[in-house]
Order: sequence, then structure tokens, then C-alpha cells
Amino acid sequence: MHLSRTPAEAAAVAAVTGTATESPQAGEGEPSEPSHPAGRTSEQPLYVPVRRCACGFALRVFRSPLGTRTAVAFTTERRLSDVLGPDQPSVRLALPAVRALATPLGVDAVSVDPQLTAPPVQTDPADPPLTTLPG
Repeated sequence: MHLSRTPAEAAAVAAVTGTATESPQAGEGEPSEPSHPAGRTSEQPLYVPVRRCACGFALRVFRSPLGTRTAVAFTTERRLSDVLGPDQPSVRLALPAVRALATPLGVDAVSVDPQLTAPPVQTDPADPPLTTLPG
């Protein structure tokens, strides 16, 4: 599946994954992930899912498909909504701020634009549903 990303989105993904911002050509001759001319990706604000708590908001932490804890961030509000639903509260933070919030929680990974989700797991129909986790 080909994703069309803006230069800022591609740069944010490249900053997290450590890949170069220039990518191979897609089938139609356009880059699948355009390069970011400024190269300053870590300062671009991302949409970060949060949960409401007594003191305001707290960073939501998820599990990757391999079971490791990860913070997540999205390059667009629509991507966040597509994965976590339209009612998911979020804040805009730069990548260094997301890492600064996640590190004290023992979370070293930040997943940008995760696409895979799993349905909530229920062992007993009487149990309340669990949160869907992005991959």
C-alpha cells in the first residue's frame, strides 16, 4: 500500500526510524516519502494521544506487536483518528517532548504513524472492553 506523505510527515517518520528522508521512487515516479528541505524534523509538532486524568492529561502508552511498551505520535490528526477513533483526545508535541514524557515511564520507543491495530481482547463477555492498541 502506498502512503502519500507531506514532506513534514516523511521527515517525522524518518527522524524516529533513523532512515534517510529521501526515498526510492514510487510506481508513478513520485517519491513515496518526500524529503524535507529544512531537515529539522524533531521540532515538527505531532499529534500525541493522551488520556484525561485528575491533573489534566497524561500520555497514553501502548504495546507494539512484539509486546514492548511504546508511546505513539501521528503526523496528522486524521491518521490519529483513523487508528484510535475520532473521540481520542490528543495534544501537539514535538518529538523530543514526547520522548521526555515517555522516558520516566520506562518507555524508550516512540512509534510514529502506527497503522496496525488489534481488536480489544475479552476473555469473559462480562468484562469491560480493553483499549485497542496501535502497532
